This record gives sequence, C-alpha cells and structure tokens, in this order.
Amino acid sequence: MALNLRQRQTDCIIRMLNLNQAVGSTAGTANEEVYKILIYDRFCQDILSPLIHVKDLRKHGITLYFLLDKDRNPVHDVPAVYFLQPTPSNVQRVISDASRALYDSFHLNFSSSIPRPLLEDLATGTINSDSIQRISKVHDQYLEFVTLEDNLFSLANKNCYVQLNDPSAGDKEIEEIIEKIVGGLFCVLATLAVVPIIRCPRGGPAEMVASLLDQRLRDHLLAKNNLFTEGGNFTSSFQRPILCIFDRNFELSVAIQHDFRYKPLVHDVLGLRLNRLNVKGEKGGMKSYELDNSDPFWTSNGALEFPEVAVEIETQLSKYKKDVEEVNRRTGGDEAEFEGTDLIGNTKHLMNAVNSLPELTERKQVIDKHTNIATALLGEIKERSLDSFAKKESDMMIRGGIDRSELLGVLKGKGTKMDKLRFAIMYLISTESIPSSEIEVVETALRDSEVDTSAFQYVKKIKALNISLASANSASRSNIVDWAEKLYGQSISAVTAGMKNLLSNDHQLALTRTVDALMEGKPNPEIDSYLVFDPRAPKSNSGPSGSHMKGPFKEAIVFMVGGGNYVEYGSLQELVHRQQPPKHVIYGTTEILPGGEFVEQLALLGQKMGLGNSHNTTGPGR
Repeated sequence: MALNLRQRQTDCIIRMLNLNQAVGSTAGTANEEVYKILIYDRFCQDILSPLIHVKDLRKHGITLYFLLDKDRNPVHDVPAVYFLQPTPSNVQRVISDASRALYDSFHLNFSSSIPRPLLEDLATGTINSDSIQRISKVHDQYLEFVTLEDNLFSLANKNCYVQLNDPSAGDKEIEEIIEKIVGGLFCVLATLAVVPIIRCPRGGPAEMVASLLDQRLRDHLLAKNNLFTEGGNFTSSFQRPILCIFDRNFELSVAIQHDFRYKPLVHDVLGLRLNRLNVKGEKGGMKSYELDNSDPFWTSNGALEFPEVAVEIETQLSKYKKDVEEVNRRTGGDEAEFEGTDLIGNTKHLMNAVNSLPELTERKQVIDKHTNIATALLGEIKERSLDSFAKKESDMMIRGGIDRSELLGVLKGKGTKMDKLRFAIMYLISTESIPSSEIEVVETALRDSEVDTSAFQYVKKIKALNISLASANSASRSNIVDWAEKLYGQSISAVTAGMKNLLSNDHQLALTRTVDALMEGKPNPEIDSYLVFDPRAPKSNSGPSGSHMKGPFKEAIVFMVGGGNYVEYGSLQELVHRQQPPKHVIYGTTEILPGGEFVEQLALLGQKMGLGNSHNTTGPGR
C-alpha cells in the first residue's frame, strides 16, 4: 500500500473522535452510542475542515461542535473531545472550562507534543480548581498539518518566506521558525509512520530544516516504544521513502508566474482555500463549493489547460443529456430533462431508471458546479488577459527574454496591478543580463500604472547581490549568523541561471527534474553536492556513500520551505504518472500560496530594506 497521507490523518482523527479507541472495520464506529461534544481552536478547525464533514461528525457521535474561544453553556453528562494546539492560552481556557464543570469529562488531544511546562500548568490549574478528576485523558496526536489531497499537505505557517529572508531577523527568530517547520514535518512522518532518508541542497533554510529534523528523529528513535516501531506496515515495500527538502529560492519563478491549468487557476484567481471556493451563481448570489477527491471532475481534469477543461465540461454535459434521453425513451417519458415523476413503462425499465436517478442527479450537480466555476474563471481571464500573461511568461522563460515593445504592451495593457507586477518580476528573473536603461523603462511603466515596485526592487536587489556574492558562496554556512548575512546568496541558482535551470525538458520544472534525479539515485552532477541525512544510521555512516542510498526510490516526500503552490504539485504528479512502474510523491510546503500573496511577501521584504515607492502605501492591489 502506497503512503496515503490523507487517509492516515483521517484515520487518526476518527480514532480521536471515538475517545482514542480503535474503530473496528466491521462495527464501523467504536463509540457510536456515546454522544460527545467537539471543541477545537481555529488552527485545528483548519486541520479538520478538508477531512471531516458535518455528516461524518454525526456518524461518530459528535452532536455539537464549538470553537474554544466562544462562550459556551454547560452540557452535563456528556464527554467533550478537545482538539487544540498546545499553547499557554489554550491550556488556560481548558483549565477554566474544567473549573466551571462545563462537561462531564474532558478528553484532551493536542495537535503536537505538549511541552512539559504546559502539562505541569494544566495539572496545577486543574488541581487548584478541584477539577482534575474531570480530565479523563491527555493525548499527543502529532497532527499539526493540513492535508488537502492524498498527496498534498501544508503546515499552514503564515509568512514563512518573509520571516526566513528578513534581513533584520536574529538567530532566535530564525531558530524558532525552523523549529516550528521541523515540528510540523515530524508530525507528518509520525502520521505516515516512516523514517525517510533526507536529501537537501547545501546551505540556507533547507539544510537547517534537514539537519534539525535528522536530530529530532535520532533523539526520538532512542526510545524503545517510539512512533516509528510499526513503520513497515504502511510502506509499499521494505524500502524507505526519500524526503527531499528545498528552499523557495531554489526556484523563485514558479511561485510568481501565471499558470493556465485548471487547479492553479482556481487557486490563484478564485481563491481556493482549504478545498473550498465561493463564486457568484447564475442569479447573482454567492455559491460555495467543495473541491476535493470526492469530486471526480476535479480529480480527473485539474491538471488540464483551461480550454481543455471547458471542452470536457461540454462533453460531459452532452453525455448527460444523451443518458437522460435514453432513460426517458426506455420509460416512455418525453421530457427533455430527467423527471422522476414522469417515469412510466414496464417495471424492469422503471426500476433501472429509478436506480440511475441518484447517479444522474449527482453528475448534473458536478457539471453545474464546474460550469459556474469555469464561467467565473472565463470572466476574470477576459477582463485581465490572463491567457496572454501565462503564454508570454512561458515564452520569456524559454527564450530567456522578451521584445521591448511586447513587454511594454503587456505592462500598459489589461490586467490588475498585481498581474503587471508579477509579469515584470518574471521578466527580471527570466532574462540573465538586462541593461539598466531597460529596467528603468519597466519601472517607469509600473509607476505609470500606480504599481508599488517594492517587490520588483527586492528581486532586482537580490539578483545584483547574487552576482557579487557568487564568489563568496563556498564560505562556511555552519553558523546561523553567517547564513543570515549571506541570505540573498541562497537564490543564485534560481534568480540568475535563466532558462537552463528554470525551464527545460518540455517545460519541466527544475524542482521536478531534481526530485526525479534524487529518486533515481544515480550519480548526477545536479545533485552530487546534495547532503544526505539518515536518522537510522550512525552519524559517521550518514553520507552519500552508504549502501542505503542506492536508488531507485519508489516513494518520495518533497517539502518546500517558504511557500508552495499547485503548479509544483501538478508537475510532480505528472512526473510520477509518466513513469513505469509508477512512483509515488507526496508534496508539502510551509503554506500554499497564490502568486499574488507570494509577491506581497516579496514586497514586504522590499519595504523592510527601504526599497520601492515610499509614497505608495496601498501595496500591489487590483
């Protein structure tokens, strides 16, 4: 069985809802007769949201559910399941709830391991309020990550890129962020029950995360009853997976570019969040949709270009109409639409028609949903010329530049301020050497459109710094301060390498190409300098020469520090589906970011460095 993160996390949550008792495969639920209340904080609400629906909660005996910070009335003779981050404020709120005897018993589940000082605070607080007997159990669940698809997760760490690249950030702040990322990754590995072999490029946040995660796993594996003792049960073979860790600066362009495929478009343009989407319906009101693995159209067509998706919607609508006509013909109905009340005919045909009614209704709902989404997308595409942005950016990356008149035409044409800013940054990244007069022309065009140029100035600055720091790149990176001072040097391969590194092999991303090489495990100049960490091996043996490093690997977990997106996720899934036998890749990141939000983080860094339009405080808006 391949690693399925969504399924594993869902199983852990269901077990938690059943008071941490095993759910039998035959019985379905362990405590279906026990009615419970679920209390969660906002972060844990985001963990639950893509995995568990309201009907699922009821199935597992949850009759009421509340946010922790809401005022709640006592409910007697009922156990409460708490699912919270282990923070001082959350612990204080639990003590307050217990002292007020809000519920009969408290089953406390923390999203990650609760630190000992907080556990002691909880014990002291409940003893002092004479309510410790109400605390039934305290569990560390190791679920501090958000799974959006079978192979897609996010740690939901906001503004991670800014925090890691802030020139004013001190050692302590950087260490805290790295610690938080490692904590989230540890939860993912604990949920999958695997100890991977870790690979990463030298230097920067990727190495820091890999090194600390390696140490955390080593420390944990020293315990006899650790979380990974049964790891072999969940892997598709005895071979361990490989965990590839990258820093966002490895390939900056992917986080900024416009993409014309369905999933990236829906995320970037319509604001898909936690698999939910709000779009305007036909009659003007807002409609809310869920887009996850229960939607066959989304699963099958998410990687297609938008025009192909529009054709597929038409095809499915025609097929639906034909099937409805066939049912009506067989039952003697002559309605154009399928109406259960008009069914007549012999019993056999009638039964077949009745049986097909739920399936046809469901298909129609899916078609209507994606017709509405595609209509909303089409409106934005026409208004902002998004197809033109996507095509010209792709051409720029392949050709390594763009004609001046074409460039200015885009910057003075349709599109939001953010669209134009993203395009200008893509021009900066894709073109290896740009005369300063050309850059001046671009900046003037942006200012004429009232665009805040902070993000553009920031990328320009790191590009210049990269060239001057290239010679210093081999300096020692062991010291955090040393790394922080040379912060901008980490993105040299992405910002200055132009077409060769960023897009080649039929538009294959540098990330995908590198992951492919790491999974292959053969000598390759692109990855020979990558570091190797094996938490199960003695420290002295953890090196590229170890026999455990011999590929090919069948399973990989790819993690992007500083923000990821659906473009990279789609590219990695295409890679594994192309290969025979198929491999398996899980993609994760500190947060899933649309291009506009990532550019806002670049703008914030630009402002911190005193760059950009000081008079424009509105930021790169529409």
